[in-house]
Amino acid sequence: MIIVMRLGATQEQVDAVCSVIRERGHDPLPLPGEGRVAVGIPALLSNDERIAMEAALATLDGVSKVTQTTSPFKLASIEFHPEPTAVEVGGVRIGPGRFVVMGGPCSVESYEQFRAAADVVKAAGGTVLRGGAFKPRTSPYSFQGLALEGLKIIKQVAGETGLVSISEVMSADMVGTVGEYVDVLQIGARSMQNFPLLIEAGRSQKPVFLKRGPSATIDEFLLASEYVLNQNNPNVILCERGVMPIDRTYTRNTLDLSSVPVLKELSHLPVVVDPSHGTGVARFVAPMAKAAMVAGADGVMVEMHPNPKTALSDGSQALTPSQFEGLMGELRRLAEFSGLAL
Repeated sequence: MIIVMRLGATQEQVDAVCSVIRERGHDPLPLPGEGRVAVGIPALLSNDERIAMEAALATLDGVSKVTQTTSPFKLASIEFHPEPTAVEVGGVRIGPGRFVVMGGPCSVESYEQFRAAADVVKAAGGTVLRGGAFKPRTSPYSFQGLALEGLKIIKQVAGETGLVSISEVMSADMVGTVGEYVDVLQIGARSMQNFPLLIEAGRSQKPVFLKRGPSATIDEFLLASEYVLNQNNPNVILCERGVMPIDRTYTRNTLDLSSVPVLKELSHLPVVVDPSHGTGVARFVAPMAKAAMVAGADGVMVEMHPNPKTALSDGSQALTPSQFEGLMGELRRLAEFSGLAL
């Protein structure tokens, strides 16, 4: 529900609206705008609650109208937050006017491997260093990551290079531990609807990088982000990483680039694209990364390994250092043409 105030409504009138909402057991969300203010109620109201709330608010001084929101998600909705959100972490701004490149290997395999990757990312102009310490794999016999040792390597290398770090957290009980070592908590596609994990990640107040599940609708994706936002954590970054393909012959997933403008129309949250998982094929990553920029994304997450042929996970979709450097050059030229900072 959104309560639209009249032009020139006083702060006392806005406060009176907020007081009535609180008296009825809900938290008001003031929504400043150009010329007029609105107040949102980011909660699902029963039909009786809605009727009673409308009756209580409609006659208050300064109220223009009481309307219902059209989306099932509230805090992620552009209706509740008309201005686009920028997430700032470690001097890096992810949001309007910029295009951020996150690069690094799928898995942290050793200090030497991760430091070599970080040096490439930084030299090429990337600002966020990715790497998995915990790896959710289809087979229990596949490399599962270095766990705590991997987290320590991430923190050390990020500190040495000055790059912002991001790594996946797989369970609610590990949020605190992972949060001690990295700047951004990644919620993987397989965990998108792990609601206890989303809640705990939100409570951490760390920036949360939320990947879309392989079969998730847009509404389900945004409702997952709502779990984090509902913990008073506004620092959520959405990531499109591909959905289940009809034909697995040529790509690992189908990269749904149409989701970028859709998410931008529905939500104020920044959107990043992962063309590595979206295609699963290294030679397709650069075209999709450039297409993501044109589609309006706020950045890309790209897998790059010092030697993809020896990678312990996802080597087929990892760029070589020279390929990563080439992509950065292409993105830089495209960003200049598009009026974006890179």
